[in-house]
Amino acid sequence: MHVKKGDKVQVISGKDKGKQGVILQSFPKNSKVLVEGVNVVKKHAKPSQMNPQGGILNQEAPIHVSNVMPLDPKTGVPTRVGYTTVDGKKVRVAKKSGESLDK
Repeated sequence: MHVKKGDKVQVISGKDKGKQGVILQSFPKNSKVLVEGVNVVKKHAKPSQMNPQGGILNQEAPIHVSNVMPLDPKTGVPTRVGYTTVDGKKVRVAKKSGESLDK
């Protein structure tokens, strides 16, 4: 996948198009990611030990990885991802500025 947990991304299609957020979790087998504040759905919860009140909760749902683009660290605009090797390690780089996306 071209994005990882902790990357700042922008949604490029769907009902949340244009929203930005940080990836909270990734699901590589399903090609989906969980983005903070994006694709929020209402979930009905029964009362339980952890949540004695129960009720309707707002929760993020996963979206397909093809609908997000990482933000360029230099300019903050969405960019495609390229790969290069540095000291024998594969590193992700932003196509727009050439900056490294890996910390």
